[in-house]
Amino acid sequence: MPVIMIFWADHESCAGMLKRLRETGRLRFTIFLLALSVYCVALCAFRFLYAASSSYLFLIWNLALAFFPWLVTSVAVLRDVKSRAAILLIAAVWLLFFPNCLYILTDLIHLHRTESAPLWLDLILVLSFAWAGLCFGFVSLMDIEHFLRKRFNADRRMVAVLSVCMIYLAAFGVYVGRFWRWNSWDLLGNPADLMHFMFDRFTDAGNTYRVSGFTLLMGTLLNLMYFPFRYVRRTPGS
Repeated sequence: MPVIMIFWADHESCAGMLKRLRETGRLRFTIFLLALSVYCVALCAFRFLYAASSSYLFLIWNLALAFFPWLVTSVAVLRDVKSRAAILLIAAVWLLFFPNCLYILTDLIHLHRTESAPLWLDLILVLSFAWAGLCFGFVSLMDIEHFLRKRFNADRRMVAVLSVCMIYLAAFGVYVGRFWRWNSWDLLGNPADLMHFMFDRFTDAGNTYRVSGFTLLMGTLLNLMYFPFRYVRRTPGS
C-alpha cells in the first residue's frame, strides 16, 4: 500500500508539472532542451567508444554546469515566485553560474587533429554541446527578464539594457574561467584569493588589454546571438 501511495503521489506531481509547463508555454522547448542534452551525451559516449579516448568527456560536466542556471530559473517560473527578495536571491545565484552556459563555446579551443577520431566528428560534438549550453543560458536569461518586467515593473528598454550588460559581464566570467582557470564555486568558497588574483592581473596593462578585448568581442558576439534568439522565441506562433 505505501508503494502504491508513493507511486500515486509521484504521478500527481508529474501531472501537475506537465500542466504548469503547458500553462507557462515551456513544454515544447523543455522537451527540445532535454532531447538536445540526450543527443549530446549520446554523441559523447559514441566518441568515447569509437576512439577509446576520454578526451571530450569533460563536456558532459560542462553541460551539467550550464543546465543549473536554467534549472534555477525554470523552477522559479513554474512556482511563480512573487517575493522580490526571493527573486533577487535567485537572480544572484543565476548570475554566478550563467557564464557556464556560454563557456562551452570556448571549448572549440580543444579541437585538434588526432588519429583516434575524425576532426569533423569532434567539431560536431563540441558545437552540439556549445549550442545546448547557449540554449540553456539564453532561455534562463529570458526568465530573468520575465521577472524583471513582472515583479519589478521594468520597461522593455531597461530590461534589454540590463540583458546586454549581464551578457558582457558573463563574457568576462568566461575569460576568468577559460584563461585564469577560476570557476563559479571559487567566488563562494575562496573569494579573497580570487579577488587578490584579479587585482594582481589588472595591475598589468597587458592583461587589462587582453581581458577587455576578449570581453568586448565575445560579449558583442553573444549579444548578437542572444537577441535574434530572443526575438524568435517571442514571435507568436514560433
